[in-house]
Amino acid sequence: MKILIVDDEKPARDRLARMVRNIDGHDVVGEAINGVEALGLAQSLEPDIVLMDIRMPGMDGIEAARHISKLDEPPAVIFATAFSDHALEAFETHAVDYLLKPVKQERLQAALVAAVRPTRAQAARSGEVLSNLEPRQHICARVRGSLVLVPIDDIYYFHAEQKYVTVRHAAGEVLIEDPLKNLEAEFGERFYRIHRNALVSLTHIGGMNSGDDGHRVTFRDIDDTLEISRRHLPGVRKIIKNL
Repeated sequence: MKILIVDDEKPARDRLARMVRNIDGHDVVGEAINGVEALGLAQSLEPDIVLMDIRMPGMDGIEAARHISKLDEPPAVIFATAFSDHALEAFETHAVDYLLKPVKQERLQAALVAAVRPTRAQAARSGEVLSNLEPRQHICARVRGSLVLVPIDDIYYFHAEQKYVTVRHAAGEVLIEDPLKNLEAEFGERFYRIHRNALVSLTHIGGMNSGDDGHRVTFRDIDDTLEISRRHLPGVRKIIKNL
């Protein structure tokens, strides 16, 4: 079994690596110091199991696990953390186990032996908005076979068309399959619905244009505009008035 170890503290990574190497049939194939590195190595190394800390700078283990679950063949995730207060969040990501530091050799061996790859159904369910999870700091999109992370701060809007949602961001756009209603539930404090098919960033709204074709939201820094439905027009006017 190929193991990827993810922890921002080198002594913790070294200790886990030594323990893994004492278990027959398990090899450490890589190490990462945060969730972003973990996602990249999970794609390139294709580990069977990811041993991951939760509290890490940049991207924590909970968000990383949600992104990793979107891989075509996601590895099993086992959390190893010094904090017990994230257990419910961890299992919401379909982690297969939750180990408290300092991890004991026998406990680690039992977790590794029991670990199996999540099913595709589990991977799909992990994309649902779950009430116990904090909103993600990134959107994960598949581009030419690889997963790409888009910071939420860089996103201007989500626009739904048929089965896909266009994510317009500072560097261009990507397509995702997350339902718009799930995105609204997760990011409702940062995005506002202006139409049944669109959510716009409250940070990036520039104003509103009105004409023969109706009312449209404008954005700072880009020329895109989006239609505002009659139902949502009063709310948009209130937001723009307070800009």
